[in-house]
Amino acid sequence: MKPNIVMVDVGKWPIFTLLSPQEITSIRKACVFGTSANEAIYITYNDEVFVFGLNCSNCLGTGDNQSTIVPKKLEALCGKKINNLSYGSGPHVILSTEDGEVYAWGHNGYSQLGNGTTNQGITPVQVCTNLLIKRVIEVACGSHHSMALSSDGDVYAWGYNNCGQVGSGSTANQPTPRKVSNCLQTKMVVSIACGQTSSMAVIDNGEVYGWGYNGNGQLGLGNNGNQLTPCRVAALHGVCVLQITCGYAHTLALTDEGLLYSWGANTYGQLGTGNKSNQLSPAQIMMEKERVVEIAACHSSHTSAAKTQGGQVYMWGQCRGQSVVLPHLTHFTCTDDVFACFSTPAVMWRLLSVEHEDSLTVAESLKKEFDSPETSDLKFRVDGKFIHVHKAVLKIRCEHFRTMFQSYWNEDMKEVIEIDQFSYPVYRAFLEYLYTDSVDLPPEDAIGLLDLATSYCENRLKKLCQHIIKRGITVENAFSLLSAAVRYDAEDLEEFCFKFCVNHLTEVTQTAAFWQMDGPLLKEFIAKASKCGAFKN
Repeated sequence: MKPNIVMVDVGKWPIFTLLSPQEITSIRKACVFGTSANEAIYITYNDEVFVFGLNCSNCLGTGDNQSTIVPKKLEALCGKKINNLSYGSGPHVILSTEDGEVYAWGHNGYSQLGNGTTNQGITPVQVCTNLLIKRVIEVACGSHHSMALSSDGDVYAWGYNNCGQVGSGSTANQPTPRKVSNCLQTKMVVSIACGQTSSMAVIDNGEVYGWGYNGNGQLGLGNNGNQLTPCRVAALHGVCVLQITCGYAHTLALTDEGLLYSWGANTYGQLGTGNKSNQLSPAQIMMEKERVVEIAACHSSHTSAAKTQGGQVYMWGQCRGQSVVLPHLTHFTCTDDVFACFSTPAVMWRLLSVEHEDSLTVAESLKKEFDSPETSDLKFRVDGKFIHVHKAVLKIRCEHFRTMFQSYWNEDMKEVIEIDQFSYPVYRAFLEYLYTDSVDLPPEDAIGLLDLATSYCENRLKKLCQHIIKRGITVENAFSLLSAAVRYDAEDLEEFCFKFCVNHLTEVTQTAAFWQMDGPLLKEFIAKASKCGAFKN
């Protein structure tokens, strides 16, 4: 469960109403868990760790089996800088620290704590076997099994294995962490997730692998047979998955293009497909919506949520007992609120980081002030529209502006600069890049931004544009992208576009863009393609 920085009110989770206002304001990170959402752990700004709640199966780690409505400090974890946490159905709790250490406690009937026994863990104990020499960056729990991902891309799993969810090739329970190998042996895993009795992994090239229980198709393999070792989700070939998350028996995947796929159980409409039929293979949903930037689910519930680039939050599945079969637009500003208000039980889907308004980072503050009329001291006018910026930021971030301002800027100069050689979307994206270090443009506009980056000698931005164009190349736009790559002297991009055109020669030569190419460029392409044998047939 990856933490997230977002403005959120932990008071929306009923269990936090037990705390005083002073205790609430001290919280930096928190997680609500348990079969009835009656257990909670939180970390303060002083890096102290507290727990409170029912304490089922010793899941509070306090050393006794007593419930408590007064927060108790877990001394063993104070100062450990917890950055990742997950929980099972027992419940058991697994967490990792910034130093890469893993701690576990709670229910252990299937060795899900990884200590080689089935004795309940009454206090947090470091998981040592096979993980001591590893720096763990992410942990995930199913109902009664656990996983850990190391910084070098290895996955370890342990605990209940009745359906192969540990990925060992058998159905014998795994008492200590064991490296998941087979077809993951030579691959770099970048993210992991667990359903109740299934496991998923994303590797660095965007491929997805699944193993364990598949009775509802939650592995996305096109069948409902269990898998004892990792198996690639072949239906996602051709897309690059960035994030994956699992519900009780369904799975959501988000691609680098902001597309959302779902598969698995659908009794409550949790796939968002408009019906309640299980889906054995990935189905694309939310196609008419804008780009999706975050997906949310947890194995304790049948609820799904997503957030779009514009900040809209959608929910579907089991919502307060009702079945919502299509993504429903909410008034929330973060996916976490969906689980606080509509999930049963009202648990958190990740370790939540709570940042108060007076503690924004430098990067967050800069992003917040882009195009802000209140604080800006300079305006650009492009295509008749204003973009509000700050001279100091532009001078710090861009040599072009530093030179321009130092050369002739003075206090008497007008504070509006006219731009006529670039379009508004392109110039706005460039200025926003100076504030955020990121770009979000379709490939056609990225061409214009590539031109700007070349003119302003912004090499990193040039590479970002090339990456966007490579991701967005299609049969229809391939030749116009190739022409632009030649025009802006982007050799790497030119070679990429050329190979794409050759590989899809029949289709692309039937597009209007092919015949609209500059004569010399068209001749050069035909000559180069012929030399490669592309026109033999």
